[in-house]
Formats: sequence, C-alpha cells, structure tokens
Amino acid sequence: MSFANSAGSSNRTSPALECDSESPKVHPLPSNTRAKEQKEARAQWNPRRDHGAAKSQNQKTEWWVRYPASLALIGMATVFSLLLRPILEPANLLMLFLLSVVISALRWGHMAAIVAAVSGTMLFDYFYIPPFFSFAISDVKYFIILTGLLTVGLVTSTLAGQVREQADAARRREAYTASLYALSRSLAVVNRLDQILEVVAYRISEIFERPVLILLPGDGGLEVGFSSPGLVFREEERTVANWVLEHGQQAGSGTEIMPGAEMHYLPLTASLRVVGVLAVKARHGDESLSPEQGQLLEAFVSQAALATERALLEQKARQAQLLQEADKLQKALLNSVSHGLRTPLASIMGTLSSLSEDQAMLDEVTRRELLDNAREEAGRLNRLVGNLLDMTRLEAGTLRLKVEACDVQDVIGAALSQLREAARSRPITVDIPAHLPLVPMDFVLIAQVLVNLLENAIKYAPAHEPIAVQARLAENDLEILVSDRGVGIPQGDLHGIFDKPCHGARVTGTEGTGLGLSICKGFVEAHGGRIWAEPRVDRGAVFAFTLPRHANAASPGR
Repeated sequence: MSFANSAGSSNRTSPALECDSESPKVHPLPSNTRAKEQKEARAQWNPRRDHGAAKSQNQKTEWWVRYPASLALIGMATVFSLLLRPILEPANLLMLFLLSVVISALRWGHMAAIVAAVSGTMLFDYFYIPPFFSFAISDVKYFIILTGLLTVGLVTSTLAGQVREQADAARRREAYTASLYALSRSLAVVNRLDQILEVVAYRISEIFERPVLILLPGDGGLEVGFSSPGLVFREEERTVANWVLEHGQQAGSGTEIMPGAEMHYLPLTASLRVVGVLAVKARHGDESLSPEQGQLLEAFVSQAALATERALLEQKARQAQLLQEADKLQKALLNSVSHGLRTPLASIMGTLSSLSEDQAMLDEVTRRELLDNAREEAGRLNRLVGNLLDMTRLEAGTLRLKVEACDVQDVIGAALSQLREAARSRPITVDIPAHLPLVPMDFVLIAQVLVNLLENAIKYAPAHEPIAVQARLAENDLEILVSDRGVGIPQGDLHGIFDKPCHGARVTGTEGTGLGLSICKGFVEAHGGRIWAEPRVDRGAVFAFTLPRHANAASPGR
C-alpha cells in the first residue's frame, strides 16, 4: 500500500495496526448517549456508501464497460442522424456527434470521450462525406471539416472531463469533510481511552476498508490498544513500530523507510509528544490510497492523537486525585487508629499504676472494679488489633472462608459472649424464629460482623436504651438486623457509612477508627451477601445484612 506523501509527510497522522489472536483487545460497550450520537452521525454520512461512491467515480467504470458504452452512444447518434438526414443539413447533424462526445466525457471520462470523438469522426466521414460509404476524402474542404470535427470533439471531451473530475473532487471533499465531522462528533461524546481508540479504529476501517491496529506505549513497550478482528501483528513488525514511536515519522509499506514492512505505520503525534502508533494494512488486491485519501488519513490521525492525549492526561489527573485521596485516607486512618490505641492503653496503664501504688489503700470492691475496667479496655484493644488484621487481609485479598452449616443462634450467642463486659449494663433483646434452618457461613467471620455491629450500637446508643438483634428469612437469604435507639444516621451519610474510615454524623464524643463497619462489609460480601444501614422510623438506626441460604450462592473465598 502506498501513500502520496509518505516519509516526508506530516507527522500528525493516525496509526492503525494488526494484532494476533492472543493480543489483548478492547471491546467496550458504548453508553446509550454515545450509541445515539454515533447512530445520528452514521445517518448523516455513511462512510462505506460515500467512500464507495467517490472511489467509483474517481476510478471510473471498468474499461470494458466504458469504451463499448461510448461506441454504442456514437452508434445511436449515427442512427438518429441517418433518420434525420432528409430534413437536416450535415452541418446540423454534427451536433449529435458532439453531444455524444460530451456525454461520454461526463459519464465515462476523458479517454472514453476521445474514443467517441475518433469513432464519430470516422462514421461522419463514412456516411456524410463524398464519396459516401467510404473513408476516402475527395476534396480538401472535407478534410478540413473532419479535422475540425475531431478537434472540437477532443477539446470538448477534455473540458467536459475536467468538469467531471472537478465535480468528483468536490464530492470527495464533501464526503471527507463529513467523515471528519462524524469522527469529531463521535470523539466528543466519549472520554475513556478505550472508547476513543474504538471510535478511531472503526472510522478508519469503515472509510478506507482496511483493518486497523492502534499501539500505545506501556511498561513493557508498545502494547495493543485496539485491533480490528483477524489482524496479525507479527513480532518482526515491532521494530518498525518502535522506530515510528521514537522518531515521530511514518514508516513501513508505501514509504522510503523500511518499505518491506507489511503495514504502513503512522505516529500519533499530539501537542506534547508521540502518544502512540497507528498502522493500516491493505487487504490483498486493494488499490493504493490516493493523495486525497492519504491526506484524509493524516487528518484522522491528527484528531485521534489529540483525543488520545486528552484521555491520557485525564487518566493521569484521575490517578493523581486517587493517590491524593488515598493519602488523606491513610492519614485519617492513622490518626484514628493512633487515638484508638492510645485510649485503652492509657486506661490500662492507669489501672495498673493504681493497683501497684495504692494496693494497701484499695478495698476489694475497688480493686475488682479497676481490674474489670482494665479487662474491658484490653478487650477493646484486642478487638481493634483484630480489626486492623482483618482489614489487612481484606485489602491483600488473602481472606479465605471456612464455610459450614451453622446455627444462627450459636453465632449470635458467640458474638454476645465476646461483648459480655461492654454490654453488661445494656438491655439486649434477641429475636430468632423457631426452626430456623442452618445457614452456610464462616462462623468466626460472621460472629465478628455481629460483634462490630453490636459494638457500634453500644457506642452510639444511650446506656438505658435497648439494642435489638433479629434474624429472619427473606426469600432465599437469611437476614440479620441490629437496631438501636441512638443518634441515628442522616440520609446523606447512609451511602458511605461502610467506607473506611467513616464515623458519619453518629459521632457524639465517642472514640473509634471507623474500621468495624468497613470490615463488616468485606466479610458479608465475601459470603455473597449484602449489607446496608437505614434510619429507624422513630429514632436510632438499623444495620442489616443478608447471607445466602444455599452454599452454592456464597462466594468460596477471596
């Protein structure tokens, strides 16, 4: 495949390549908005239809159709002239032959018009110049007439051919302008990099009827960003693509640089740098691109490069924002954990100090209260460290479930026993229906979920208000609810209440890291369930989660 302006042409071109079946391919599903925009753009301009029309008019009909058609037209003109011979002079009949020449030029091109002009001159000589029915010329004046007829026919055919070519060029320019507009409209409604590459490859492939591959630089070198189906990007072609990426010039088939390559490689040159490589490969037997088509391809590549650069910059901006948010989250979590560790440690150290220094002055009741308080704070500290370890397992993806059929009553009882000290002065009610079936779950993890939810309720509910635990069946799930009559949760905080770290508007002077609810979400979702929070009708909050009743519905682990 050759291009009119190859190695020395503009670098702002769009690269289209092929890839093998093992290369990664991007097949994003377009959004409704994007699909609508693309449908409207295709409705205004069909690239296959308009490109085909321009190509057929530019390349003309096959010669075995053009020339016989022009001869047939001259033959028809001859027949009509013979029919009109009794009423018209030969000079007037010349107009029929000239009209046939003009029609041949407009319809079939310059060469067909020349054939019509020569054959028309010979037929006029044969039928209308003495001696009749002979190609001989008896008088010089008749030779001048025939020469004038041939000259006028040739000039007319040339002028008519030029008009036709100009009209064809105008139609092609209109089609190319429409194609650029369609591409710009399609690129305007997408912002993800994979969508941009898909739009560019689709447009180029449709217009030029050539498969396309787009390569983008990655950590391991050039990687396939998008490829037309069935293309094979051979490893030996990678040298050409790397050269194009490094030098920002076209190379490969149809250029003076590495012309032996199978594909024509173009750099995606944006305002700052070369952001990728696009390669186009002609199918077997396809004709080369015309200079106008080469310019159109370069215009496509220019738009593709700018859109790709925009998407890459947006990706970097999003990554920077995510890193900034992660840094803020890490600092907030560190501060929260530090405070959560300091409080129980200070309480334990104070208790031990009192017991060691004032042992003789403390009665048995006071010493027992101090020990109970130290034990409670040690339990808090132990749960905090456990939450940190659980969060580490969740984020590292090393959590493994040990699923077995469990009695919900046993799980709730195990959770309450862990909170015996913290909940000793709290009224806690448990509502479990009789004959509740066994449910597959990881006993330890679900017990920890209940511990975290109950501890959260104890923390934010007044000491005299009851806390309720309820289990019930909901279709194919087991549903467990923990409700309190505390400060409640504002509607705006419900969505992010399980994010890490999150206290929401339930903070009322209590301490906490915000890890407990986040861990609950991770454990429940690992079982294939879901968890949510909602405000109570009167006052307080309800935390609920579901677990699949059947083992095959639960996730085997993470």
